[in-house]
Amino acid sequence: MTKSAAGRPASATARRVAVVAGAAVLAGTAAVCAPGVAYSAPRSAAPSATDFSDCPPLPDGVDPARWRCEVHTAAPRLTIGKVTVNLAPITMTHAEGPLPDGSNGQVWGAMHSAPTAVPGGLTGTPAGDHTPALGMAIQPEYGGRSDFYTGQFSLRFRLIGPLLPHGCTIGASAPVDFQLKRSGPSKWVSQDPPVIEFSAYDDTFTAPAAEHCGPLTPPLNRRLGLPAADHNLMSYDASYTFKTYDQLP
Repeated sequence: MTKSAAGRPASATARRVAVVAGAAVLAGTAAVCAPGVAYSAPRSAAPSATDFSDCPPLPDGVDPARWRCEVHTAAPRLTIGKVTVNLAPITMTHAEGPLPDGSNGQVWGAMHSAPTAVPGGLTGTPAGDHTPALGMAIQPEYGGRSDFYTGQFSLRFRLIGPLLPHGCTIGASAPVDFQLKRSGPSKWVSQDPPVIEFSAYDDTFTAPAAEHCGPLTPPLNRRLGLPAADHNLMSYDASYTFKTYDQLP
């Protein structure tokens, strides 16, 4: 995620969720729900890695030929509290280039993601995997801060399930802040179109508690082991492509 000169041509820049308490309540819920498949939240289609439709407008007074729109696609693995999950791919789009005063500029574009089922669901047991009402999924959302030059960005993690209200989110009040570090040098896999691969991780972030989850908030946080000050990890393999603004439609 951080910018690096390794593995690139000189003219380019490389980058980058306690068992739920109240067993009687859950047992009663499960009793009226026939056993079924694990909960699966609906998935929304993410744009392709070469879709530049989310490129943001440029700041006033900059040179379009010196600004580029980057489309970044990652397959994250997240350990947050007691939960480890391979998240569905995320796609982020932003623009960057020199401002009129010569300093580095960035403009956020958009982020797309899809829900991923959390193993064990609400209970952290096989019942959570096989009883639809006890299922739960996690979906990352943009947290409002990003700096692709330094590898800093923020996410919130929405928790989705039949028993959870819509606003149930990890990091609702303050997002989870990441400071990604490279696992190694970036690698150019294509020059035309430009495609650069890299791996990055953060094992120092603090995971806040889930909020706005209704009566299940306290037991849900016990199940997830939140808040968690350490032993959290975000790691992923990613790639990105780009076009300068004078090449865009």
